[in-house]
Amino acid sequence: MNLPIGLRAKVVILSLFLLCLPWLGYEYVWEMEKYLRYGQEKTLEGTTQALATALHERPKLFDNQASFLNQVEKGRDLYAYPLAGPIQLDGKLADWDLYQHRTLNYSDEHVIYQHNEADPIEINFTHMVGKYGGYLYGFFNVSDQSLIFRSRNSLRIDRNDHLVMATQSPDGQFRRYIIANSKSGWLSAFELPADPSQSMPVSPEVRIQGQWLTTNKGYNIEFRLPLDMVGSKLGFAIHNVNDANTRQLVNVIGTSATDSVASLGTVLVPSPEIEKIIKGMSHNSSRIWVVDNHGRVLAKSGDIRSSSNTWADDLNVNQPDSLWLHFKQQYILPLYYKILTRPPQNFIDSLQDSTELTGSHIEKALSGKQGSTWRLTPDNKAVVLAAASPIWIDDKVMGVVIAEETTHGIRSLRNRALEKLFNVILTVMSMGTLALFIFASSISSRIRRLRDQAELAIDSQGRVRQQIVASKNRDEIGDLSRSFSSIVSRLGQYTHYLENMSSRLSHELRTPVAVVRSSLEHLGLQQLDEQSQKYVNRAQEGVSRLHLILNNLSEATRLEASLTQAENCRFSLKKVISGCIQGYQITYPDQRFSVHIEDKAMFCDGVAEYIAQLMDKLINNAIEFHQPDSAITVSLSQYQKQAILKVSNIGPLLPKDMNSQIFESMVSIRPQGINGKPHLGLGLYIARLVTDFHHGTIKATNIIEDGIEGVEMCLSLPLSDEK
Repeated sequence: MNLPIGLRAKVVILSLFLLCLPWLGYEYVWEMEKYLRYGQEKTLEGTTQALATALHERPKLFDNQASFLNQVEKGRDLYAYPLAGPIQLDGKLADWDLYQHRTLNYSDEHVIYQHNEADPIEINFTHMVGKYGGYLYGFFNVSDQSLIFRSRNSLRIDRNDHLVMATQSPDGQFRRYIIANSKSGWLSAFELPADPSQSMPVSPEVRIQGQWLTTNKGYNIEFRLPLDMVGSKLGFAIHNVNDANTRQLVNVIGTSATDSVASLGTVLVPSPEIEKIIKGMSHNSSRIWVVDNHGRVLAKSGDIRSSSNTWADDLNVNQPDSLWLHFKQQYILPLYYKILTRPPQNFIDSLQDSTELTGSHIEKALSGKQGSTWRLTPDNKAVVLAAASPIWIDDKVMGVVIAEETTHGIRSLRNRALEKLFNVILTVMSMGTLALFIFASSISSRIRRLRDQAELAIDSQGRVRQQIVASKNRDEIGDLSRSFSSIVSRLGQYTHYLENMSSRLSHELRTPVAVVRSSLEHLGLQQLDEQSQKYVNRAQEGVSRLHLILNNLSEATRLEASLTQAENCRFSLKKVISGCIQGYQITYPDQRFSVHIEDKAMFCDGVAEYIAQLMDKLINNAIEFHQPDSAITVSLSQYQKQAILKVSNIGPLLPKDMNSQIFESMVSIRPQGINGKPHLGLGLYIARLVTDFHHGTIKATNIIEDGIEGVEMCLSLPLSDEK
């Protein structure tokens, strides 16, 4: 469709504007997501502030957690990890496999005492403590090639390989315990004197339970003791003896020295009281952490991978089952989510089992201010928001409350908004497309009707057959229809004038021509001199030519008039063509004819005399244009239910684009004055009239074969059924 430049520019601008509307809606949803994230951040900060308020000025929750330390030293300051279940005290350590990533290794860097500094350190161990159900569990996997058990007959329990445990009990007393077995099996635990210089007397401590198991590399010690025996300070030390005779202490490796309270490290046991408080707040949409001022986890509640976010609570409302819902889930949503992304639930949570937390938000909270931060998970699948608020005790920050949430709820909300936006866009576009399709179909149908009327109004010969019905619609197509109707009406009037002009000319000119002819005949009877007789003869020749022209004009007119009143009859086309050819051979004795008539009974419905007249025109045309001494070829054959008549001659080719125009009235390609006869171009026009009357077709084509050029007239006539 070719549109003016100005109109095309307007269409482009309108199209771009309409395309901008969905884009603006899309950008609006993304902008709203930013504000929703900001709102989520403020909401999460409010959550942490509320929880921190519940923990303010409650020193008993933190005094026992060694929060007064200036610095936490890994290996010295221990953390009792929450255990998933009770440990089976068999010394085989199989129950600790789930926690292997949390164990600590102790070797020559943790030597507390060495008898001979030059001797190599041949002992090391791995160690871990955990908490479950009011008990502190722990194990030591010791590598020692010389295991020395306690002698059964000796009163001393420290002249052998043994484990010393020292703690400041909850009542503030310094207490020491020793585990010294005489063989593999159930632990033999004793309480030592508080004075580190004394190892006697000792008293059995049955609250310390566990198993001593000899291994290929050394031995395992697996134990448990009630949490009420352990204070905030705790230390362990493995004492190594290599010679069973001398029983000399070779070295001591441990978490810290066990000779005084000041030498002990700390142990942090997750606080059940704090866990009860944060669980009582029912914040199941967030993961809540409470850490001390060293970042060590005191309590934890919730899971960011399984929690239901408050921003997405309303999105999971059950929708009634319907055909639209099924269609949307099966076809529309998969299409949408080629662009959108669903929030994944299987992302990697690197802080899931953390015992220490760090970050800018925690540092800001430890300085006494609220803080928040965003982080991306290691697999880049989720964005986590963390907010922190300080816990104040006596104007000092003793801990931090941290709340974490993913942006899955906001992303789900954004996706739902985009789904609705896309649904609206699809609906509007579908309705607009349907409306435009109906509108365009209406316009195109009107244009097609106008086209069909225009094609039927004028036939292939350019004659007006019927008028175009003017439309009454007051739009552009209606105006075009009325213009076409007016044009065809005026063209019909002009065509009618041209069609009747020859008959009127013939009628009007015959009387003056007859007067001139009779006058010339009377002059011819008079005795005229030679010069006058020459002019009279020339005038008679002109009148004869004018009479011939009038006869040609009237012939076409008479034929058209007679065709409308002719009665059809069944005749043999083969006989008509054969008879005509015999007459031409007599009429043109000097002309050679090459005739090929198929031996089949070919009958047509029509008028045989008109077919003979048609043959006269074709043969006359071929003789006038044929090359001297060349034959005119005539052939008649049957193809299916059509009779094919061909008349061809060797001679000049038809001019370009004249194959169909030569069958029009008053069209001739003869040079002026050929054969000394006037030609009005009515011969082939009459041939076409006869062909149309018999419902056939006629065409002229140039033929070029083996360097020989010529023209072939091909006539196709329908055959009647045999009776």
